Amino acid sequence: MPTEPPDPDPLVGTHTVAFPGGYTRSTGPVIGRFLTELRDGRLVGVRAASGRVLFPPTEYDPHDGSPVTGEFCEVGPAGTVQAWCWVADPRPAHPFDRPFAWATVLLDGADTALLHALDTGADAGGEPPRSLRAGLRVRPRLLPAAERTGAITDIACLRPEVTEVRDTGRLDYTIRADAALARYLEAQTEGRILGSRARSGAVYVPPRDVDPADGTPVTGDVELPPTGTLTTFSVNHVPDPRAPQVPFVTGYVRLDGADVDLLALVSGVDPERVRPGMRLRAEWLPPEERSRTRPSIRWFVPEEQERGSGDGH
Repeated sequence: MPTEPPDPDPLVGTHTVAFPGGYTRSTGPVIGRFLTELRDGRLVGVRAASGRVLFPPTEYDPHDGSPVTGEFCEVGPAGTVQAWCWVADPRPAHPFDRPFAWATVLLDGADTALLHALDTGADAGGEPPRSLRAGLRVRPRLLPAAERTGAITDIACLRPEVTEVRDTGRLDYTIRADAALARYLEAQTEGRILGSRARSGAVYVPPRDVDPADGTPVTGDVELPPTGTLTTFSVNHVPDPRAPQVPFVTGYVRLDGADVDLLALVSGVDPERVRPGMRLRAEWLPPEERSRTRPSIRWFVPEEQERGSGDGH
């Protein structure tokens, strides 16, 4: 069978469109004022005959085509995202080499929106963050003053406003118990609460070796009952490993026979029913869980409850 002739080489033509000396456009009094102010670090819009503020400014109101008034006013710098489009794989001509969003943003004081790049700080290949949404508050980040040329790219990007600070630091320290605190913790391993009596007759718990009021030595230790009265309290909604559940109550308990309050957890009662003046009693950790390194009272529960019924709310 005859063979088909090979396809001829395709015809290819190259073309170039260029403007000798570059394309030049007169900015005019409206766009020129906007770009000049932008170069100097200010964001200004122009007021239309309708009273609306156009940003970025245009020479005519896009709503009805009427000329703008020539009255300029500052807008922003903060604004609100109206809509956005996520760019997961940026192209070489894009402003970032990592994922970002194109967003329309209505700056405070403006009635028309700016379309610009929104940098969320996402990692390469990352999904849009949950915080990216219509209504997100953002601010423009301008180029350094020496790098601005009077172009819309003087706004390097938009960035979310700072709405929270997260501290991941930690503080490690060591406490060396003095003799009085050591006696207090040792007694708690035996299910006893020790205080100390000052020369004035005041009883402190935990015990002290000297009276904090006048610096005189205390006269000795005194054993206190595991019952007392709640003087004040707070309801906590941040989890704590020592607490039964969230929300939980911390309060100051004035043990019977003491003259100062003891800070403790309060359990066995709904937080909404906690009140100053409640009678409480200590509920201890099991003997095998007690140690001299921390208090052995698990928490305080309403006095009328039987032992072992206050493991939660």
